Amino acid sequence: MKLILGSASPRRSELLAQIGVIADKIIPADIDETPQKGERPRPYADRMALTKSKAIKVEDSDLVLTADTIVSAGIRILGKPKSEAEAVEFLTLLSGRRHRVTTAVTLRKNDLIWSRSVTTSVKMKNLADIEISSYIRSQEWRGKAGGYAIQGIASVFIPFISGSYSNVVGLPLTETANLLIGAGYPISYEGVAL
Repeated sequence: MKLILGSASPRRSELLAQIGVIADKIIPADIDETPQKGERPRPYADRMALTKSKAIKVEDSDLVLTADTIVSAGIRILGKPKSEAEAVEFLTLLSGRRHRVTTAVTLRKNDLIWSRSVTTSVKMKNLADIEISSYIRSQEWRGKAGGYAIQGIASVFIPFISGSYSNVVGLPLTETANLLIGAGYPISYEGVAL
């Protein structure tokens, strides 16, 4: 049984490696990620992970692991900023308030599909204009849901989280490991298989 990771995110590969999982192949899904009119954050993340999974063609015996991480402020979905101006808009919106980070994970083997969604509450401190402009210049916001990376420079902006840290980075490890184990994929910690 091969594990196919349906994501080009280096963060997801690094997180999987932390639990001893190395994908046999990486095949990013090429799908339309536009939210549907009126779509709420969690259903959107669930739909994206499932759509990515179904878009990847593999052998029947292969496992396909896909995920989608989104940041939401209220019911507003904050994806990956398309420009510096949008990144500034996102950081300004998140400044001084709590928001949610949701990751939907889908594991597929042929027609069998297992899914989990995890939401973490994150508080961002009040950001001064100079902090936002400096962060924008760092370029770290590029390709990051909500326009920030908790595992990088932006860690100094986050005084509090409630929930899974690895979820905020891009893959909730507890739930992902449970999905893999449940599907019969061997995970080993220090050489002891679970």
